Amino acid sequence: MSATRPPHRSSPRFRHTPPYIPQPGPSRRSPHRPLYLAAEIGGQRSYDAAWYVELARLAERGALDFVTLQDSFGRPGPDALAVLSRVAPATERIGLVPTVTTTHTEPFHVSAAVATLDWVSRGRAGWLVDVSTTPAEARLFGRRPAASVPALWQEAGEAADVAARLWDSWEDDAEIRDTSTGRFIDRDKLHYVDFEGATFTIRGPSIVPRPPQGHPVIVVDATGEHSVETAARHADVVLVRAGRPDEAAVVREKLRSRAADHGRDPDTLRVLAALTIDLGDGERPVEPGRGSAPRTTAGDTGPHYRGGPVDLADLITTWHGTGAVDGFHLTPAEPRRDLERLVNGTVALLQHRSLFRTFHPGGTLREHLSLARPANQYAPAGGTS
Repeated sequence: MSATRPPHRSSPRFRHTPPYIPQPGPSRRSPHRPLYLAAEIGGQRSYDAAWYVELARLAERGALDFVTLQDSFGRPGPDALAVLSRVAPATERIGLVPTVTTTHTEPFHVSAAVATLDWVSRGRAGWLVDVSTTPAEARLFGRRPAASVPALWQEAGEAADVAARLWDSWEDDAEIRDTSTGRFIDRDKLHYVDFEGATFTIRGPSIVPRPPQGHPVIVVDATGEHSVETAARHADVVLVRAGRPDEAAVVREKLRSRAADHGRDPDTLRVLAALTIDLGDGERPVEPGRGSAPRTTAGDTGPHYRGGPVDLADLITTWHGTGAVDGFHLTPAEPRRDLERLVNGTVALLQHRSLFRTFHPGGTLREHLSLARPANQYAPAGGTS
């Protein structure tokens, strides 16, 4: 999609990003390394907003960093981004991260919608980037046939890239709102992105002012090999699936290395183990030869934990303590039951052990995740944006 140009054009002023050079510092295996926790609140289709508000508030009570809401063109259900826009005014601290596909959608509209969620939540928005791979999903739109998975993830990376540019196309102080002169915007602080990708062209600027976080948090599920590159280039949070901590550690180091290859500081990348949890059973006895490590099993959607809240706390403690991951993204098998047991049991125990905080230290999702607000790539160096 090509956005209409306003009458006046200002030239973009890009900042040069130097290659990342590792600096000496504390070990990533430090016992004081923060633990990050997130949860999925979908899984049981509902058209009642109160259902999602209840689950998000429950996660917020446990001081979780964010909740996700899965979405897909391949199944009926409410739009995840619209649902979380409804949840936003009913919550205060919890991060809100809907799945929004980059396939069959317009990047200009997606960036504006995610920026709007950041505004209505006062800086708590994220975006779980995904692609739509099936012919059935393509037929819903009728504009093009289903593309290959590598091509779709290349398009997803370009969509994430152009979204960041559109979020920066307004400098932070571009709005004047001077009633005496009738000037609403300083047009010299609006910028064109002039982006040409493989499947779309964007001129900009955005129709939404720069979001409160600068850039809403980008989340990518790096389970498939083709999504890894997009995650390493663009993600703030990466979801990985592994059955053992040593497997997760290998994936995490690979992602950090590839992020550094793209000029990023790998310490700004949060790698969370994605795990489906079924807390309907009690604690399990220790199996011979396994020590105190709780067991995970393979499932259709990745590793699956079945047991009690205490064993889950032990699993999280073990994986995080060895530096295998920065935290966990947990999908309850039964949303209300398992989320309640997660918050009231597992999280409470982690807090008692001083391994997880008891309150949100900041107001934005970036602050929860200890991520800095990005500088505006178009603003002059040393400016206010």
